[in-house]
Amino acid sequence: MKRTFVYVDGFNLYYRALKGTPHKWLDILALVRGLLDPDNDVQKIRYFTAPVSGKLDPGQPVRQDTYLRALRTLSCVEVHFGNFLTKQKVRPLVHPLADGTTHVKVWNTEEKGSDVNLATYLVHDAWRGLYDVAVVLSQDTDLCEPLRIVRDEVGRTVGLVWLDGTQPGKLGAVASFVRHVTPSRLAAAQFAPVLVGRNGRPIRCPVEWTAPAGGGGAT
Repeated sequence: MKRTFVYVDGFNLYYRALKGTPHKWLDILALVRGLLDPDNDVQKIRYFTAPVSGKLDPGQPVRQDTYLRALRTLSCVEVHFGNFLTKQKVRPLVHPLADGTTHVKVWNTEEKGSDVNLATYLVHDAWRGLYDVAVVLSQDTDLCEPLRIVRDEVGRTVGLVWLDGTQPGKLGAVASFVRHVTPSRLAAAQFAPVLVGRNGRPIRCPVEWTAPAGGGGAT
């Protein structure tokens, strides 16, 4: 059996594969097992995300907390937090307004830290010899060099799970293998509607996530 560690960029997964779908109640362990070979023993899933503020949608932090509690029912999951920043920025308009306005203030939201944390743990765990195979769920091209280091310099197999149906490009070129997420695979890897949390209390799928075009993100 091949010791397998999984590294998930939570926001990248959400915006590339889950937003606007009924598949947000995702059992990542089930998804990955369905994508890998039977001899891949998934021992650890590192899930990288950031706490959302709820400034624009007060329900987002509640849905995020619910999903993270669902993930923690899987004993192999460890959640790592970065920062989620919302601030005003001045942006130019593509077409100036009739009154001559060329710029407007907008709310700009940025997630900070997840990509760096993912890359750090990916390389650190490789040097420590914790896995035989790493699997990365992200389309962030900033991860090209960490993947290359793990594959070429540490000598570990590193797989890439591509999320949105496009061609992998640069990241695919530095991965040992590539697997593709599809709507049918997402549909087949959903948690049960009600789970039992670590504290023995029920965890229910957010009602906003049960409609086909359900909004309300925040992974």
